[in-house]
Order: sequence, then C-alpha cells, then structure tokens
Amino acid sequence: MIGDARRRAQLGLALVLLAAGLLRFWSLSQGIGFNLGPDEPEVMERAVRMMKTGDLHPHFFDYPALYMYVQMAVSTARFMVGAIQGRWSSLAQAPVEDFYLWARAATALLGTATVWVLYRAGQRWGEPTALLAAALVAVMPLHVRESHYVLTDVPVTFVVTVTFLLTLRAHERASAGSFALAGAAAGFAAALKYNGVFAVIMPLAGCALTWRLRPRRAVAALAVTAAMLAAFFVAAPYTLIDLPGFLNQFARLSSEYRKPPTIAEPIWLVYLKHLRIALGWPGMVFVGGGLALAAWRALRDRDRLRWILPLLFAVLYFRFVAQQTIVFARYLLPVVPFLSLLAAAFIVTVAGALRRAGLRPPVRVALVVALIALAIARPATTAVGYDVDAAKVSTQGLAYEWIRRELPNGSGIRLEGSVTLRLPAAYRASYAKQLWTDPPGSYAAQNVDYLVASSQCYGPFLADPAGYRVEYGAYQRLFAETDEIARFVPSPDHPGPELRILKVRRS
Repeated sequence: MIGDARRRAQLGLALVLLAAGLLRFWSLSQGIGFNLGPDEPEVMERAVRMMKTGDLHPHFFDYPALYMYVQMAVSTARFMVGAIQGRWSSLAQAPVEDFYLWARAATALLGTATVWVLYRAGQRWGEPTALLAAALVAVMPLHVRESHYVLTDVPVTFVVTVTFLLTLRAHERASAGSFALAGAAAGFAAALKYNGVFAVIMPLAGCALTWRLRPRRAVAALAVTAAMLAAFFVAAPYTLIDLPGFLNQFARLSSEYRKPPTIAEPIWLVYLKHLRIALGWPGMVFVGGGLALAAWRALRDRDRLRWILPLLFAVLYFRFVAQQTIVFARYLLPVVPFLSLLAAAFIVTVAGALRRAGLRPPVRVALVVALIALAIARPATTAVGYDVDAAKVSTQGLAYEWIRRELPNGSGIRLEGSVTLRLPAAYRASYAKQLWTDPPGSYAAQNVDYLVASSQCYGPFLADPAGYRVEYGAYQRLFAETDEIARFVPSPDHPGPELRILKVRRS
C-alpha cells in the first residue's frame, strides 16, 4: 500500500512538472529580434558583451550581476554549439538576437525547477499538500508568463524557494552549518535581484525558533548573515570593486521607487487586483484561508516554524513591494510559491474536515475535486490562453516583416512607445514616448523618413476626444500631414496593438 501511494505521488509529480515545463517552454521564441520583453536587453546585451570582451564589469547596477553571469555562461555554450555547427567563425559574427532563445530557455528551466523545489518543501505538510502546491505554481499565469523572458524575477523566485527548503532542512538538523547554507542561498537571491535579500528572513527566523540549535542560536544567526554577505559579494563582486558606481546607481534607483505614485489607487490594492486576475475569486479565497490557517497554526502547533516561514515572508515581502511607487505584476513573483503552499494547505485541511464530518465517500470526493478544480481551472485557463496568443504572429511581427521587406536600409524611422518594435541596426531607428509631442513638420528636419504609431499610445486619445482635446487634435494633425503606407490591425489570429506606418512628407 505504501509503495502504491508512493508511485501515485511520483506519477502526480511527473505530470505536474510536465505541465509546468510545457507551459513555460511553449512559444518561447515569441518576439525575438523585434518585440522583446521589457528590460530583457538590459541583461542580454551585457551578458553577450561580457562574453565578447572578457570584461566582467556589468557597468550597470539596476540589477545585481548574478543573472548576467549566468546568461554569459549560457551564451558561451550557445556560441560554441553554433560554431561547431558552422553558424559563426568569430564572435563578431554573432548578434545578440541569436542568443535569446537559449537565454529564455534557462529562465523557463528555472521556472519549472521552482515547482519541484516547492514540492520538496511542501512534503513537510504531506504529499497531498505538496502536490497541490506544486500544481498551483505550475499553472500560475504570472509565473508562466515571466518564465518566457530573460528577467531576474523568475530566477530570484527559484532561489528564494530554495532558501525556504534549506531553512526547513536546517531546522530539522538543528545545526549552524545548515542554516549558514540557507543564508548563502539568500545571498544568491539578493545577487539576482536586490529584493531577494528578504529571503534571509527565513533562516534568521529559523535560528530564533530552533531551540536545540548547535552550538547557539546567536552563533547560527551570525553564520547566516556572514554566509549571505559572502555569497552576495562572490556572485556580484563589482558591488565592492566599483563601490562608488554601485552606491550612486543604487541611490538613483531607490529614489525612482520613492517618487510620488502615478496611479490613484493604493499600491497594495493594485497588487491584490493582479493576484485576483491571475487566480480568480476562488483562488483568492483559498489564499486568504491559507494565510488565516498559517496564523492559527503558528500559534498552536509545536512545529510552528513551518507555518511561520511562508506567512512571515509573504506578508513582509508584500508590504515592501506595496510601498514602492513603480508597479509591475512580476514584482509579486517571490511570494507566489508561499501563497500557493498555504492555499494548498487550506484546501487539504477543508478536505480533512469533510472526511471527519462523516459525508458519504462519493459526496466527499466530489466536493474535494470541485475545490481543486476551483483552485486550478482559472489560472490554468489564463496560462494556456497566454501561450496560445504568444504562439500567434502578432501585429508587431507583421509590421517588422513588412518594414524589413519594404523600407530601404538606412531609413530613419521614429517609433513611439517603449517596447512597440525593435529594428535592426540597418535602420536609423529612434524612439519617442508619444509621436504627438513633436509637430509633424519637424520630423523632416530631424532626418526622419517614417513614423510607426501605436494604438497603445494614440488609442486612449482617439477613444475620448472630449477628455483629451490637445492629444486628440495633435494625433489627427499628425495623421493628416503624413502619408499612411501600411496599417496592421489586431485580430484573433494577430494579437497586439494597432500599428500605423506613416511616411513623412518632404517639402
């Protein structure tokens, strides 16, 4: 019987990991070359430059350097394979765009591995909780989407989850060395993204609540702190080597996150809405029930640390990001494994209560299946929908191919929006937040030949002329005083913004 249960658990885990991998590797090549994710070039251009020059200084501190080094190693492997295949005969022949697919695959692999690590941590709550928690992360839309990009959010979530697992193990072994290992993991999390430093909360809390810790709790806490700092500086050495550069850029970055908010709603409410969109209302109820359950068990259970760790990290990390005025849904990713674990624990607890209530087995099984379906169906549907859309040729892709085919090399092209379209070096591409801010007649003087207007910019103004009289009038003048030579309209087969390609008139 025990062997059968074990085999069923292994089969369930294999299916969950298969689903996680499929969702993260599906449509991985979307937009490479012309419509990259926000901030992907910040990592990739530096990683490839390091590979080509041997200069390991990132000259950039908005992110710590660890993931750039990881991607430098991935790019090196990609180059060697390509050279063996005859693709390149020198580094100079390899453009950055040729390295994105392997780089994204590394992120997708870490995203899938996060599911496995959470399962291993969740086994402290029992196999059903571990498996359900892994399934919830496997289909979590935020995690699925961000696993497609070369950004630091998915890698830091992986290492934060590793820190959680190592802290649980250290608590079981009650040794300072084990806690120091968890502290080192927290240091690597901070070297991936500064917010990852919050992971050190877990081993420090473990030191405080492990009563039989050898040699002493204070010594173990010092070991955790020392290991965290050592790991951080090993993984991001130029933080110390170029200390003034780091401090200046860190201060600038911190000030940007403290600027007055540009949205009227409270930041914490915006993040809760992001979670609600991803999980649906049933998922939010399960997460709320899990948080309440963790608080209750943290007060009553003898083994309370396993409840304190996910609750403490989730609450403190959420409070931190909710105080920052720059808001992106991906900033929530490090709390996703913990919320998934607590939601799974709540569902399993409800299932246990149904069993104790004496319901007939068919009724009880039907109710438990309904609970699991409510938890998984909405996130899974959203995640699959994202991948289906990503697999389609977007309006950006259509416009990119048209420009490459129809517009001569050397053309000056001004595009609006920060991530609408990226053009190769053969064109003199420049970017503006919104095209209406310059008079149409000024573009010829700036040696601009073509404009690419995006509905992401002009759409709100055209939809509300009364509310945006100035902007509406400026865009109408822009369209009237240029020649539209192509338009790409979104459709079910071609998602994305509407793009208009305009030729600048010459007097």
